[in-house]
Amino acid sequence: MNSDPAFDVHPIDGDAPSSRVSYEIHQILSRATEVDGTAPLSEQAVKAVDRGDDVVRLVSTEGDRVVGYVGIADGMAEAVVDPPFRGHGVGRELVSRALEIGSGTRIWAHGNLPAAQSVAARLGLQVVRELLQMRRASAHPDLPDVVVPEGISLRTYRGHQDDAELLRVNNAAFSWHPEQGGWTDRDIASRRDESWFDPAGLFLAFEEGSDRLLGFHWTKVHPAEGVEPAIGEVYVVGIDPQSQGRGLGRVLTLAGLHYLHSRELGQIMLYVEADNTAAVHTYSKLGFENYHVDAAYARSV
Repeated sequence: MNSDPAFDVHPIDGDAPSSRVSYEIHQILSRATEVDGTAPLSEQAVKAVDRGDDVVRLVSTEGDRVVGYVGIADGMAEAVVDPPFRGHGVGRELVSRALEIGSGTRIWAHGNLPAAQSVAARLGLQVVRELLQMRRASAHPDLPDVVVPEGISLRTYRGHQDDAELLRVNNAAFSWHPEQGGWTDRDIASRRDESWFDPAGLFLAFEEGSDRLLGFHWTKVHPAEGVEPAIGEVYVVGIDPQSQGRGLGRVLTLAGLHYLHSRELGQIMLYVEADNTAAVHTYSKLGFENYHVDAAYARSV
């Protein structure tokens, strides 16, 4: 006899969930973050809970209560199960439904926790991409000074006038990237409207005497939540491909690290592709160490 509770998986009707369903999903996200020590969804996936025309949203319910959620967009899915309801097949069913929507869908497992590994094993999924989260203590010694190369000017964001160049460099630098590439004005505006945005933490490198942007470093400060202290982030470092090889990545990264250090934060984090060995080596030399890994799973081909 199967003693597992009865769950129903169904799509969210309309372009966004009702206020009640949205509230329950965000409460699940908070509980999962507290239990797991890592957020179950990425920043973009959290935004997509409540808006996004190209997102398929499914919820798992027990009666009227939401116990799980998965969002599918651009061939990627991110799921969360309310901690008290884990171990009853909710996650497996949500992931299975996501794969039915698109057989090539990649399922992100933030932190690649044992529960996610178990679901992947049961469904015959394999790791196809790994994203490292690295961290360094803000007070870590030996942070080099910022030495700006001759012919380069470095300043911070001045508002809308910088958006066109910021967008151009971002999309050129990340043309290959499934999440960071293909940004529009709306993507920049939505982040500029976030409570964490600080123009003093967005560094821009220009050819001296020119308005042409060469690269940028967008920092971010995550506010304290519960017992978790505030933490800084090397959010995005982007270099125009035509300006590679001039040491801009290191200069911009250091400028942002010094800024985050001035904010008196205990730690600074960043995300980097695990197979980008050159970047991992560079960050390691700056005092960053592996903290955890996010894994993308997919069916074997």
